Amino acid sequence: MAAKKDYYEVLGVSKGASADELKKAYRKLAIKYHPDKNPGDKEAEEKFKELAEAYDVLSDPDKRQRYDQFGHAGVGSSAASGGAGGFGGGMSMEDIFSRFGDLFGGGGFDFGGFGGFGGFGGGGGGRQTLRGSDLRARVRLTLEDIEKGVEKKLKIKKNVACSHCNGEGTSDPNGKQTCGTCHGTGAVVTAQRSLFGMVQTQSVCPTCEGTGEVITKPCSHCKGQGTQIGEELVSFRIPAGVQEGMQLTVSGKGNAAPRGGIPGDLLVLIQEEEDPNLIRNGNDLIYNLLVSIPMAAHGGSVEVPTIGGKARVKIAPGTQPGKVLRLRGKGLPSVNGYGKGDLLVNVNVFIPKLKEDDEALAGMSGEAFQPTEEARREIDKHYRQMLR
Repeated sequence: MAAKKDYYEVLGVSKGASADELKKAYRKLAIKYHPDKNPGDKEAEEKFKELAEAYDVLSDPDKRQRYDQFGHAGVGSSAASGGAGGFGGGMSMEDIFSRFGDLFGGGGFDFGGFGGFGGFGGGGGGRQTLRGSDLRARVRLTLEDIEKGVEKKLKIKKNVACSHCNGEGTSDPNGKQTCGTCHGTGAVVTAQRSLFGMVQTQSVCPTCEGTGEVITKPCSHCKGQGTQIGEELVSFRIPAGVQEGMQLTVSGKGNAAPRGGIPGDLLVLIQEEEDPNLIRNGNDLIYNLLVSIPMAAHGGSVEVPTIGGKARVKIAPGTQPGKVLRLRGKGLPSVNGYGKGDLLVNVNVFIPKLKEDDEALAGMSGEAFQPTEEARREIDKHYRQMLR
């Protein structure tokens, strides 16, 4: 499967582009690749979908923040597997027309003679598709889960499609009719006089909520809503390298929409379980190793824990407290797939509490146990490196 393109590159804008710049860039390119302007051109259709997916993410402040933070893994389909629908997933033509039609229809925009968005959207000039609300859930992950990525299953209580009418709001084939208010367009037009003359404004039809149809024979079970309370077992994969507070989107697994509309999404908030030994710092892991005075003085080797195992490290003779040993590649992977962090072993020397007349102190009162200026400068060097 080809790698997904950077969304900023798809729209031809910089990462600091404003919302208005994003809108203008998307509108210009979407007009160019619109299916009505390129009939039968599959390449243009795929480009049109790619543009819509990029704009869907970058025009939403929350999605844009997640994308800027950890790329496609949080909002794109690359992290998806199985029936999860992906984290964000691809967009269908119906999704595009429903969500972004207002950028093209109405408002006096001229499309050079080709049609609007086929019956969805159209800036209030076309039918709207109702969308279900999003749901939120939390999952707790261990460092082992985060290192490898993990499959999760959640039983979600939510609005599902009515089992009696299949979510349509009516089980009667003749139970719907064209809305008498908007005459099936999904929008109403109002005219107001202003200093510049008559101004026409289009808005979603209040009678049919933009669908262009009204239910005349509602389902007796759902009262015409097309939804009922139910449960669904949702399976999805969380990619390796996620961090506390990240939010992943499982597309289409939120609440069902009224009358056969587009379901909402399931937003999964990541929480990390505290590990008993290892402390996370970005993609690096920290282990605080405590050694005895003889070990620090004479040197030796000790075992330290890693994720799912152990590793042996060498303690050099004369090791001072605060010495950091780096085990490369023993940390966590980047959520974007760019390498792994390290395991940092922070060496501390255990100093026991002894009484002044304790015999153990007698052997440590000699010159060899007294701190030196050279040792102090080594500690300074270590801290300067940490602060860079």
